Parts: sequence; structure tokens; C-alpha cells
Amino acid sequence: MHPQTTELRCRVASFADLDTRTLYDLLRLRVDVFVVEQECAYPELDGRDTELGTRHLWLARDRAAVAYLRILDDGEVERIGRVVVAGAERGHGHAARLMEEALTVVGHRPCVLHAQAHLVDFYARYGFRPTGPEYVEDGIPHVPMRRDPAR
Repeated sequence: MHPQTTELRCRVASFADLDTRTLYDLLRLRVDVFVVEQECAYPELDGRDTELGTRHLWLARDRAAVAYLRILDDGEVERIGRVVVAGAERGHGHAARLMEEALTVVGHRPCVLHAQAHLVDFYARYGFRPTGPEYVEDGIPHVPMRRDPAR
């Protein structure tokens, strides 16, 4: 069976519930894209992955992670970050599926993220709106965005 036709399963876990192999695969995916591909030397392991309120969401084909994001509990808001899709898996709607799953996990809480500027329209499809000016982080333009629950 062709890899693109194998079913993807969405997984959600806290740090404590991740087995070591899965954790390694998720971190490797993040480093492969954010540090190597995007050529950003920054502290990818920022200490927030292990926080009690952090949820890790990923799409897996068999056991291999092909897309990932994390949700941080920032008190008054949930923060979506580290949204990543493996290079060979892009263009198949994986980021959209992850965002839909993430918003289900977030529920009716306000949510923020810092979008790479070229992805503002993508996040706007999910109700996120810019909340400040574009800024550059690690050489990449970003825009702060927020989504408030529908009342």
C-alpha cells in the first residue's frame, strides 16, 4: 500500500504519557524542520513540553509521526505552537486536521499562537485574528494571533 493511502491516526498525550520512542520521533520531527530545514539555531527544547498542562497532538502513520503540534496551558489562554508537518507529507491537509483536533481539545477557551507570517490566512480559517504587528523571530516573520470562543 502506498504510504499516502495508509490511514493516519491522531494521538493526544501529556508528556508523562509519551513513551520514549514516540517522544524521540516527535522531537526529531520538530528539529528536522525548525532547526535543520528552516536553519534556525534556537533552543527547540524549551522546557514547556514537560509541563503538566501541555498536550502533544500528532498524526501517525503506523507508528511514525508525520505531523505534530503542542498545546500549552498559559492560564487564561491555551497556546498552540510547534505546528509542523514532515516535508514529504506536506500538501495533504495534515496541518488542517491537526488544527481541527487541537481546537476540539481546547474547547471553549481562548487560544493564541504566533503564526509564521505566510500562514496567517491558514490560521484565520480557524477563527484566529492578528493581535499585533508582524515581528521577526529567529529570522522568520511572525504574527501574534488570537481566537476567542464563539458566544
